[in-house]
Amino acid sequence: MMNEPMRLVSQPVPQVDPSEGTQSFEDLVAAEHSGLFGALCMITGDRLEAEDIMQDAFLKLWERWDRVKDMDDPTGYLYRAALNLHRKRVRRAGVAIRRALRPTPARDELLDVEERDAVLRALASLTPRQRVSVVLVDLLDYPSEDAARLMGIKSATVRVLASQGRATLRRDAGERDE
Repeated sequence: MMNEPMRLVSQPVPQVDPSEGTQSFEDLVAAEHSGLFGALCMITGDRLEAEDIMQDAFLKLWERWDRVKDMDDPTGYLYRAALNLHRKRVRRAGVAIRRALRPTPARDELLDVEERDAVLRALASLTPRQRVSVVLVDLLDYPSEDAARLMGIKSATVRVLASQGRATLRRDAGERDE
């Protein structure tokens, strides 16, 4: 059976009498497999993608079978799920292509060096303890308790030093702007 080629011709499917109740999932799969696969092949133009979408659609149907089996048209739900999956793949591919083709602005390395130099010059105007406090708390986002532990001082002292350092930086920035 493993060496048997895949057949796309539908096999006779047992018809369900409406008076007997709802169709089983297996009967619906057997009845709609070849038709859905053919439709998806025409839509996608790719047998492998059609097979993937079909399997995903049947999986969605199986996951919701307890609700879908009582619908007037479970086949319509299956086809709608398959088409929605195809649309989702097309949208994702479009987004990926746009991201890949979007030109990224060239990085200005000279500007990076100038900004880094400006930050270092501004920090140089602080006392060593203020500088360490500002770097740990504001640049590296350490809580004052962790910064205090690293510096070997109280957390209240770290907050005071960072506040003084920020005030000095604001004052110096204001003087440069004038």
